[in-house]
Amino acid sequence: MGEKAIRILLVEDNSDDALLLRRMLKEGPSDQFELVHVDRLDAALKRLNEPVFDVVLLDLSLPDSRGLETFRKLHDQTTTVPVVVLTGLDDETTAITAAKEGAQDYVVKGQFNRGLLVRAMRYAIERKRAEMELANYARQLRQKNQQMQSDLDLAREVQLALLPQQFPTFPHGVAPKDSALTFCGRYEPAATLGGDYYDVFPLSNSAAGVLICDVMGHGVRAGLLTAMIRALMEELTAPATGVAADPGRLLTQINRGLTVILKQAGTTLFVTAFYLVADVARGQLRYANAGHPSPLHVRRDLKTVELLGEDNESGPALGLLENAVFKTFEQPMSAGDLAMLFTDGLFEAEGSSGEIFGEKRLREAVQKYLHLPMNGLFDALLAEVRQFAQQRGLADDVCMVGMEVARVG
Repeated sequence: MGEKAIRILLVEDNSDDALLLRRMLKEGPSDQFELVHVDRLDAALKRLNEPVFDVVLLDLSLPDSRGLETFRKLHDQTTTVPVVVLTGLDDETTAITAAKEGAQDYVVKGQFNRGLLVRAMRYAIERKRAEMELANYARQLRQKNQQMQSDLDLAREVQLALLPQQFPTFPHGVAPKDSALTFCGRYEPAATLGGDYYDVFPLSNSAAGVLICDVMGHGVRAGLLTAMIRALMEELTAPATGVAADPGRLLTQINRGLTVILKQAGTTLFVTAFYLVADVARGQLRYANAGHPSPLHVRRDLKTVELLGEDNESGPALGLLENAVFKTFEQPMSAGDLAMLFTDGLFEAEGSSGEIFGEKRLREAVQKYLHLPMNGLFDALLAEVRQFAQQRGLADDVCMVGMEVARVG
């Protein structure tokens, strides 16, 4: 058995041209082509309701339609059947335009033989088949991308839900305005899923834990790692463990948990983190650093902005060295003090010239807005960083969490 015959719809009002085409196609095997001839566009549109044709040979100049409108009307009705335009020398420019708008090919009457016509039809059928397959792949890809985006949007909502929805008060149960410690947070991921995370939680009626961390990279892996850190934190901050009161011990335990998980997963990721404990009863800050930018210690009464733990040793990032041990450092705190923790996305924003905003400029900006309440201070800082970045935007996640001391003792 040979190949299935190619079904051709010939739309041609010139009977001599139609007869010539029919004779030309009969020169080969008798079962190679099946030709149906109509001489009006309206008749062609009716026949195309029958999904049996493999290709259309279309004359653009018909009694009921002329020029590009002929092709456009036919193409609008059936985008799945390839069209080869038949044209005279004086209409070749129009035929080229039709090809640009979706016709698979064109041939000039009087300038083609059987071989050229057959080749044009076969190529048209193959190109249309490839075009339809590509369109189908593109449609499937769009659907998968839409599903992936939907999944990412849901993951983003979950990730944001992991952040503190309201801050604790000290002692527990008092109104926020009467709390010995007040808090403020900002989180702006650069992508759908970010790698920054912060948490604030009570350790007692007079002590709070504040954690901030920055996972290498963005996207799903970074988002998953922040969820792992949240899970480890929930386990380690349980009152029975007593781990969370000692920042160095807490980071040591988180690091061990992460390195085990990452080793089992066969991947390399790391997380910088800073963990701070504010103890109102003792008037004391305790903290440990895992390769994270040093927070700012703002003393409103002295009008100073200093780096917290600038002279202290920072441990390695979490997730790299399984047996790393992190040290706990201590520092007095007073009423009016503000501890401001942040990720490097805040000061690594690039200006139009490629210059980095930098930690020095950040400290100067905090000094400038020192008179503002904590929420206003954070808003002013973000506005200044955005203004500096201008059209470049914030290329990295930005996370900020602040803790202000109303009273001690």
